[in-house]
Amino acid sequence: MALRILVDADACPVKDETYKVALRHGAGVIVVANMALRIPPHPLISRVVVSDGFDAADDWIAGQADAATVVITGDILLAERCLKAGATVIAHTGKPFTHASIGSAIATRAIMADLRAGADGITGGPAPFAKADRSRFLSALDEALVRLARSHR
Repeated sequence: MALRILVDADACPVKDETYKVALRHGAGVIVVANMALRIPPHPLISRVVVSDGFDAADDWIAGQADAATVVITGDILLAERCLKAGATVIAHTGKPFTHASIGSAIATRAIMADLRAGADGITGGPAPFAKADRSRFLSALDEALVRLARSHR
């Protein structure tokens, strides 16, 4: 079973880092978005353009995710779907989504949405993407690919 990485590419700040780590490990990368994004010309890197329908990219990614897949996404609900399919899931910040952490992440997401909807002055989303996030992501993706390669020998 060949290792591969599925990238939820809309607003993904670590596509270049993903390519770099994937090529070092010989893992394929599929960039999924609802518009054609530029990708490097390499046989291990491809893209899938889905319709602009609601959750079309998420549905495609979740349908392809399996135990030999690393999914890169910041979408908590997509992360949950991919974990259920057996995939390894990493946020753009390098934070892994796990079966142990996904429940609290979903609960926090719901609480924050309620607070933003009902209270004056509570706005915003995640903190700005930082250099430390990029470094943490590189390390987390490398570790995930090493772990998957060992388990699929």
